[in-house]
Amino acid sequence: MKKWIWLALVVLMAVVVMGIGVFFHPREEMPVIATTRVETSQKSESKQVTNSPQVSADRLFAHLQKLNFKRFTNVERSRSRTYITSELKKLGWKPTLEKFSEGVNIFAERQGTDKAAGAILVAAHYDTVAISPGADDNASGVAVVLEVARLLGSRPTPRTLQLALFDKEEEGLLGSKAFVANNTRLANLRGVIVMDMVGYACYTVGCQQYPPTLPVTPPSDKGDFLVAIGDAEHLPLLNAFQKISENLPAVLTLPIPLKGLLTPDTLRSDHAPFWYQGIGAVLVTDTANLRNPHYHKARDTPKTIERSFFTGSAQIVVNAITVLLSDRTF
Repeated sequence: MKKWIWLALVVLMAVVVMGIGVFFHPREEMPVIATTRVETSQKSESKQVTNSPQVSADRLFAHLQKLNFKRFTNVERSRSRTYITSELKKLGWKPTLEKFSEGVNIFAERQGTDKAAGAILVAAHYDTVAISPGADDNASGVAVVLEVARLLGSRPTPRTLQLALFDKEEEGLLGSKAFVANNTRLANLRGVIVMDMVGYACYTVGCQQYPPTLPVTPPSDKGDFLVAIGDAEHLPLLNAFQKISENLPAVLTLPIPLKGLLTPDTLRSDHAPFWYQGIGAVLVTDTANLRNPHYHKARDTPKTIERSFFTGSAQIVVNAITVLLSDRTF
């Protein structure tokens, strides 16, 4: 191998290490807000969170139960869209179906008070693989989007709130790729938050695995934390997930340099097409098959979802989005 190739590899690895190092010395640009309690039907699940709107564990799990079926065939995915759009309409939103060659995305928007402030897009995919009802992958993400719609749909904020439910993620991120092909949509975007598997936790030592290409120091020796993965070019989005509140699941924030070129495990969901278009995006996840043994299997059902972790994950997302909708510094 020629010397210049070796030099290039050394430089690239140095950039990766520097990017990951941001996690260990995070910037604290986003405001920390006061604490209240999560709305939940069980006292044992009550957790301290910020003064942003409080999620409902009962509503989150009701969505999981309603989506407890395979969402792979055209008929199954159409049934999913009917449920999602119906729920959004009940909450006062006006969802539209956006067809592309392989499927149908769902999009809705609530205008902000300052057009110049741009928009924050909150998204999740609603399809599944052929054999799985996908409670964690990804009814959990859909449920959080619907809870964001309920809690923030009528709250005035400078930034516009947009919602997207992507189709055909499991077949190559096809829905999000179709979405970013619309340049008009991208022009006003200030950031994207994508949820993909946010409901599974494990509490035995060693139950969490890590990609060998991504050396990190985790907040726990178990799988009881949430991960927020963002591109290093748009750190304010990641910073919104830092120091959100006390007594919620820990959040491991990972700033990824070079749009994931050297860390392909960080490109496995609908945030990646936005990175390629230069749009800041954060993937919020429980790390999928690196933790969840039910990944892409028929047993990925609501009974495997850990109630307090899922509720806490949803609250973390709502807290971060509340901050992002009001912050005009990026």
